[in-house]
Amino acid sequence: MAGRKLTIEELGVDPLNDQAEASKSSSAVSNSLNPISTKVESDSVSQDPADHRPGRLYAIADIHLSFPTNREALEKLGQDGQHKSDGLILCGDIGETHDHLELGFRIATQRFRTVWWCPGNHELYTMPVTDASADASVARGEAKYDECVRIARQYGVLTPEDPFVMWEGEGGPVVVTPIFTLYDYSFRPDNVSLDEAVDWARETDVEATDEHLLHFEPYTSRQDWCNVLVSKFHQRLSEAQATHPGVPMVIANHWPLRQDLVYLRHIPRFSIWCGTTLTSNWHKEFEAKVVVSGHLHIRRTDWKDGTRFEESSLGYPRQWKDCMDMGMDINGFLREILPGPPAPEGGNAPTLWRRCDQASYNPAELFVKKPKTSSGIT
Repeated sequence: MAGRKLTIEELGVDPLNDQAEASKSSSAVSNSLNPISTKVESDSVSQDPADHRPGRLYAIADIHLSFPTNREALEKLGQDGQHKSDGLILCGDIGETHDHLELGFRIATQRFRTVWWCPGNHELYTMPVTDASADASVARGEAKYDECVRIARQYGVLTPEDPFVMWEGEGGPVVVTPIFTLYDYSFRPDNVSLDEAVDWARETDVEATDEHLLHFEPYTSRQDWCNVLVSKFHQRLSEAQATHPGVPMVIANHWPLRQDLVYLRHIPRFSIWCGTTLTSNWHKEFEAKVVVSGHLHIRRTDWKDGTRFEESSLGYPRQWKDCMDMGMDINGFLREILPGPPAPEGGNAPTLWRRCDQASYNPAELFVKKPKTSSGIT
């Protein structure tokens, strides 16, 4: 009989969990990240229940359904029928197992008109088992990805392997292009070689779970797989651009397309598992209106060259527990991709950091606990 697969919680080796704990107890965050410190209100997600209106396009990433709290939260996603006319991009890290994917896809397709998905690293994991006699034919690498694609298609979810389609709702028309690029360890300093990259991260006790659970068969390495994927999706995006000249794109990829969008204060060397420099210019090359990502578990909005970048993670339960305690549910974490806000003058703007129902240009206002006063009021 096959042994029981270990859960992510039981493995307990994801450095992003440690990042969450550290950021909650940090005493300061450098204001030099962005000189603007004015606090602003977050643009809220529309709750218009009318089905006759043109649909809006939303995104959420990193819902991590291995955690019971997140599974319970998912049940509330669009449960009042307010998103029946809308589209949803699931931007990776739904979970590790077929059951996680089926649950996520079932609820999403019940609550939204159109659903897209692109894989994160967690979907690609081959989970260990507690019994050495367990079936050894568990899918690895590209075969695991192919399994995920098949499950998505069973629910009518559009994947990176399907033809890219036009979104005609509010803020459209755009071509929605879910892609899959993985990473090649290139988000590292110039003085660190590729061969040294993982050891360089380990020097600070940082190592991605991917090194143990994300296999790369039939390729020779993760960076080799990444190179194949980058070439493949560059061609796919080029073809979409030629087919729909002048129509902007919404590019969805679990990993950030640009290194300058990766800021992990407590685990900076985790950056090597966060993308590839080969995609740095894709937002301009393919005339992207919006680029959607996840992976970092730090929600933020950036403007680069007239393109809006949205990190749209939910994250692990302890990363959004304070938001739950404030009465916020998963619907409050949906990022409105379209129509979205207007572009800033000049096409560039400081990072807008997001936490719970607030947003600020100064991360210290959102991610640092304020000391208690003598009355106990924070």
